[in-house]
Amino acid sequence: MDLMRPMLLFSEILVTGITALDYIMGGVLSMKCKDNKWRPVAYVSKLLNDIEKNYKIHDKEILAVIRCLEAWRYFLEGAWIKFKV
Repeated sequence: MDLMRPMLLFSEILVTGITALDYIMGGVLSMKCKDNKWRPVAYVSKLLNDIEKNYKIHDKEILAVIRCLEAWRYFLEGAWIKFKV
């Protein structure tokens, strides 16, 4: 096994799917592969605390986006490809 080979080779397109509900937020980072199928790269799922449960839905959605981007920053920082939220 060659340890210098990258474990994950990104395609040209990354897409995030992020949502927030009353008690939970989550998201998936997907990439389009050479066979034109979307494959998941990373997931985020978290229960909202008591204070966050009282947020309005648009604030919960923004919180979900921020948390997902923080969790996936290792995949996205310095990436030469564009991604959509």
